[in-house]
Amino acid sequence: MKHLFFVGIFSFCGLASAQTGFKLKVSGEVAHPMELSLSDLSKMSRKEAVLKDKEGRSHIFTGVPIMEILDKAGVPSGKELHGAENFSKYVLIRCSDGYQVLFSLAELDASIQNKNVIVADTADGKPLLPEKGPLRIIAEGENKPARSSYQVTELFIGSVKK
Repeated sequence: MKHLFFVGIFSFCGLASAQTGFKLKVSGEVAHPMELSLSDLSKMSRKEAVLKDKEGRSHIFTGVPIMEILDKAGVPSGKELHGAENFSKYVLIRCSDGYQVLFSLAELDASIQNKNVIVADTADGKPLLPEKGPLRIIAEGENKPARSSYQVTELFIGSVKK
């Protein structure tokens, strides 16, 4: 029993130290490239999103609305987004295991579409498990959760060029 206790403590300490140095990178076509720590994200506004797991059970995730992070980086939104040049912009979500998903900026912008996409750090009131976190994209309401990605490391903003 003592061994399990110590393994648990070392696992938690390892998780805590890995998360302490974690930075979410925001890069690409942004006015203000940045790296946000978990502490930085915890100071931003919070929102909930519901996602069903493979067994059909609903889980409540909490995190920062993705557009708040993009606004902080100087990505066009609202009236600034309208127009041919900015409608071709996208957000590429990169994950630590190489998985990538894409959202158009227009589909994330509240002036165009009412889509709830957050960068979550908790599920059902608890920190994400190490194999799912420390951050996860939650795209609420999608029929398949394929874009609700685990272990998010970067938000890269780009645009389609001719």
